This record gives sequence, C-alpha cells and structure tokens, in this order.
Amino acid sequence: MTDEEQVTDAVISEWERRKYVPKPGESTLPPQLSELANKSTAEVMDELNRLPFFMTSLDETDGDGGENAELEALRSLAYDGEPDEIATNFKNQGNDCFKAKQYKNAIEYYTKGLDVACEVEEINKALLLNRAACNLELRNYRRCIEDCKKVLMTDDKNVKACYRLGKAFFAVERLPEAKEILQYGLLVEDDNQPMKELLAKIIEREQVIQQKQLQKEAQERERALRKSILDNAIQLRHYQIIKSKSPAQVLEDAHIRLEDPLDYESQLIFPAMILYPSTDEFDYVAETSELVTPNELLTMVLLDRPKEWHLKNLECYMETVTGGLIKVGKKLAINEALMSEKSKAPLFDNGLRLYVIPKQDSPLWISKWNKEIALSKRLFQSS
Repeated sequence: MTDEEQVTDAVISEWERRKYVPKPGESTLPPQLSELANKSTAEVMDELNRLPFFMTSLDETDGDGGENAELEALRSLAYDGEPDEIATNFKNQGNDCFKAKQYKNAIEYYTKGLDVACEVEEINKALLLNRAACNLELRNYRRCIEDCKKVLMTDDKNVKACYRLGKAFFAVERLPEAKEILQYGLLVEDDNQPMKELLAKIIEREQVIQQKQLQKEAQERERALRKSILDNAIQLRHYQIIKSKSPAQVLEDAHIRLEDPLDYESQLIFPAMILYPSTDEFDYVAETSELVTPNELLTMVLLDRPKEWHLKNLECYMETVTGGLIKVGKKLAINEALMSEKSKAPLFDNGLRLYVIPKQDSPLWISKWNKEIALSKRLFQSS
C-alpha cells in the first residue's frame, strides 16, 4: 500500500469515528448544520463564505455592517513577523501559484512581497524576477521589461534578468535590444544554453526581416522603373489623359500598361468604353490595344443586332481635348486619333471612349452635342 493510500484510509477511519449519529428524537443533521436546514442555497453559501476554509470572496464586514474579525485576524497573520520573513512567505505563496499556472494570483503575492519593503536584496530580486516570469507568461511584456531592468540596476550580472529581458524584447520585435542584452548576458555566463538558443532565434529573425526588406526594396525599384518606362511611353506618343468628375464604375480602377513593361516601344493596353448614344447603352472591353481598329472592336461586341447595326451602317466618333467630336475611320488604328495633333482625342479615365451610332441617327446626335457640357464633366487634364 502506498503512503497516499495509507493517509486516505486514516482520514476515512477518523471520519467514521467522528461521524455524527443522532440520538432518538434528535435532528438528522449535526447541531452545527441544523440551523441551516431552512435557509436557501444562497444564504447557506453566504454563511460558508464567512468561514476562512470556505472563503471564495473577502467579506469586509461580519455580514451586519461591522468588522470581520476573522478576516482581520488572517490579515494580521499574513503580516506577522520580520519584513524578510513576510516577504519570503509571499514569495513562497507566489511560487505555489506559479507552479499551478495561476500567474495573476502569483503576481499579486510577489507584489505584496515587494510592498513589504524588505531590506534583503536577494529576496527582492527573487520577487522581481518571479513577477517578470509571470508577466512573460501573460504577455505583459512592458511590465516584464520594467522588473528585469530593476534587477539589473542592483545586480548587473544577473543572467536570469538578462534572459527574461531578452525574451520580452524579442516578443515585441525590439530585436537590437534583445540581441544586445543576450550578448551581454553571455559575457557573464558564456555556457548558458537557453540564452544561446534565444540569441540564435533573434539572429535568424533579423535575417528574415532583412531579406523581406531587401525584397520589398527590389519590388519598389521594379515598380518605379516600370512606371517611369510607362510614363515615357505615353509622353513619347503624345497621348493625353483626362479625368472625369464621375467616371464610370467599371473605370474606377482602370489602368494603362505596356504589353512588355520594360519596353516603351511595345504596344499600350487599356480598357475601352463603347457607347451607343441613340439607345443609351454601352459595352465594356477590359483590355484592348492601341493598335486595334474600331471595326475590330465592334466585331467583338456587336452580336445579334438588327440590320441598322451592321458595321457598314455605323459611324464612330471620339471626343476631343477641346470638348468637340471627331469622326474616326473604322479601319484605322485607334492610336492615330490619340496621337493626332489636330483635333486630338484623349483617353478618359485611363480608357478609350468610343461613340458608335447608326448613320441615320448621327446628324441629330451631332447637332445636339454641347462642348460646354462635355467640358463641365471633366475633373482635370494631364499629359
């Protein structure tokens, strides 16, 4: 039989010996509990909570508005003795909580121990270091850092403080400080394996961050280079880009690109809005080339239309920089209208805007076109 089993049997035997056996006519409850028989569960718990063994909360009174004598006695007992004895007692209670992973309770005990103002430096250092360990577990890194620094101010060779300070710095990505304190700690104790392993992790983390930074810088240089090439390509073609006050939703995120981003001579690609004024409709092509012709565009979008919408019966127009209209040859590449210095047509909101209308409807539509209204819809112009 194990020691634990022997103790258990002894306790049971003692309980059997002392078990309350009512005499004839007496209550089946022992005298101590018979007065609770007619009380509610809540009232019973209140009564039990006033007994130190059962306490789950601290009642500052005796239940009737007076002082709780038992509680005051317990408090006096906790602070009975010399400061170093009291602080040591709180430290030991904190250690018990730490072993049980009750870190918040442990911090309270360690803090009470420090509040005693014990003059024994070793006890205070232990309280600070233990509280720092709890705050590490609870991810209260700033408090851990503060306690470790206090230890090092009185004991600059304390390797536990160096290690825990390094862990806290590492957790909040203060890598240079973490590395510095661990390197210092290893000067004090060069064979400290936990510090060596933590330092290796920090160096590895620094290398990862450095590699990501180099990649980011390379990507930014690449983006800057591509933008420069694209800007030069647009300028060399003398294209103009005009922004609308209320761009079409499909064009809100539109952008122009080069087919080969590193070759300004490759063709420009952009979206196209094909508008049909006579029916108040439009088609949208997400990407088209500057070398495409209106006929090629219309072939892609005009399907199952009536006879008047056959290519030969249609006319194409583009809005000019000055707000007017120019007729565009259906077999000529779009870039010719975009590059023309006479009646230049711009890109709107980084996309092509092409008006398509049946021939019989075009005279009336053109007569109603208003340059001032067209210009009023623009936000600004850039070249």
